[in-house]
Amino acid sequence: MRNFLFTILALVSFTAVAQDQTVVWKHETKDNGNGNYTLVVKAEIADGWHIYDATHPFTPTTVTFTAGEGVELVGNTRALSTAKEINDEYFGKYGEYSKEALYEQDVKLATDGGKVDVVVSYQACNEDNCTSPTEEEITITLGQTAPTQEIKATKDAAGSGSLWGMILEAILWGFAALLTPCVFPMVPMTVSFFMKGSGSPTKGRINASLYGLFIVLLYTLPIAAIIIITRIVGGDAVTADIFNWLATHWLPNILFFVVFMVFAASFFGAFEITLPSKLVNKSDEKSEKGGIGGIFFMALTLVLVSFSCTGPIVGSVLIKSTAGEFWNPILTMLAFSIAFALPFTLFAFFPSMLKKLPKSGGWLNSVKVVLGFIEVALGFKFLSVADQVYHWGILDREVYLAIWIVVFTMLGFYLLGKIRFAHDSEIKHIGVGRLALAIVVFSFVVYLIPGMWGAPLSQLSGYLPPLSSQDFVLTNGGSAITAEATKSNTGVKYGDVLHLPHGLNGFFDLEEAEEYAEKVDKPIFIDFTGHGCVNCREMESLVWSDEAVLDLLRNEYVICALYTDDKMALPKSEWVTTDSGRVLKTLGKVNAHYALTRFGVNAQPYYVLQGKDEKILVEPRGYNRDIPSFIEFLKKGVEEYRK
Repeated sequence: MRNFLFTILALVSFTAVAQDQTVVWKHETKDNGNGNYTLVVKAEIADGWHIYDATHPFTPTTVTFTAGEGVELVGNTRALSTAKEINDEYFGKYGEYSKEALYEQDVKLATDGGKVDVVVSYQACNEDNCTSPTEEEITITLGQTAPTQEIKATKDAAGSGSLWGMILEAILWGFAALLTPCVFPMVPMTVSFFMKGSGSPTKGRINASLYGLFIVLLYTLPIAAIIIITRIVGGDAVTADIFNWLATHWLPNILFFVVFMVFAASFFGAFEITLPSKLVNKSDEKSEKGGIGGIFFMALTLVLVSFSCTGPIVGSVLIKSTAGEFWNPILTMLAFSIAFALPFTLFAFFPSMLKKLPKSGGWLNSVKVVLGFIEVALGFKFLSVADQVYHWGILDREVYLAIWIVVFTMLGFYLLGKIRFAHDSEIKHIGVGRLALAIVVFSFVVYLIPGMWGAPLSQLSGYLPPLSSQDFVLTNGGSAITAEATKSNTGVKYGDVLHLPHGLNGFFDLEEAEEYAEKVDKPIFIDFTGHGCVNCREMESLVWSDEAVLDLLRNEYVICALYTDDKMALPKSEWVTTDSGRVLKTLGKVNAHYALTRFGVNAQPYYVLQGKDEKILVEPRGYNRDIPSFIEFLKKGVEEYRK
């Protein structure tokens, strides 16, 4: 029961706090002479945060040293810092490290050189929440001078929107699922059953709470089990590869696009997506047995019966979250299921609220249809990602915008009652609510229209194809130009298919950028980016567009954009073979491998300011829309370069 409670609490408390803001891991090597070394690994912990010692029952901090060929570990790993002792009522005794945690390992080098791999596993928490459990890796080279460097968390290469954004979206989908015809009528029926059939109001509330908990578990545990089994069997690298493949490869993106269109057709009333009736009937029979088992099967019956309405929504939530890191699908499904199950428990505690619920009617089908229009719009994002990654050129920005404008215009007319589907009731007049929604939708359409002539539409930049894909742009001066005229980097390697935003000139190959930077005596702005990276587009649209930022990038830096998801096949001479023997043959995989081995990251955007001899001028940074701090970041890099 302790393990179960802690797992639930930990999942609920995970946040989207960036790992490098809470704990930074560093290491140094002490040469003791005669081939003897002491390796020191240090955790620098942000104020208000802590990590656990090795005695914690669930998320202990572990530092594992693995000796390579020619290196021998001497003795055991030593924890040098003193942990604060905690005696918890539920989790027993364990220790916490604040400020810092130090670990040492003695090694002996038998040859001229060797390597030691270090794996750090930990979870950081403060009084309110915790980061997700994190595993970080570094390779320490012995026998030659190696500078102290930071260990970075290995993150998934999807580069999607923030975790909080996806959680909020999942919660909204959860509430939307409640308003579908399959679910909404069951809320008062189920709550009334528990309140009248449990013998007492207290027992009824307990049973309703268990019912809600089982709904959450039925939605969350299956996806969690699949992901965790994948991680256990294949390890972090395999799990990250799977999600990276799902996020960028043409096959899953085309499949997701088709699935979204099928879901939309289902919501429009073309057909119903249902589970086998035999499965539903079996679950319903077992729900009549009573007790906790009966409540579980009642929850299972709800999940199965409502599948025709919730299936498309659950599929949409999961598909969108697979573009994120390891925990995203689990956390987004947890958020969805909590929002979905909450009313069943809430109304049991406050039954008088049932009287305020609107009656079932045709409006429930209207909710399904509205969701269908949204499914159509969202589905084209997956087709767009495949189009950009593989350079097909079939879904340019203006084509994408035209589809969205048509879809949302039709949604507006539907809300006004001008379009009807097979299962819709006749609308003789519209209410204030539908009118308000129609105004919002048509206002959104008006916002989209200038984008057809090149308006940046900054608030949607993460979801739209890049402006460089647009064939026609109307400049501020009123003259019309083609997008080809705005594309720079002619003669640059890969410059025929890759482009920088805002007419900036730059490179897409680091060696080429380094040669040019040496020639013009400027630092390099390395931009680890991706075609499917929502946050990258937001940074380019909202931060790079600032005049001061553009001036610094244009005049003080040599820009090098390294796409980590591009599928362009490289000539054999440029293939890269990893330490494990894997051969990387595409531009994206080579760039992602470089980001991981050089900087320990596999997330975008990630910005590095590099000086001469590959010197890192300032601490690299990731997604952060604070323009003044980004300007300071660029200025500091220039100052360090000129010292």
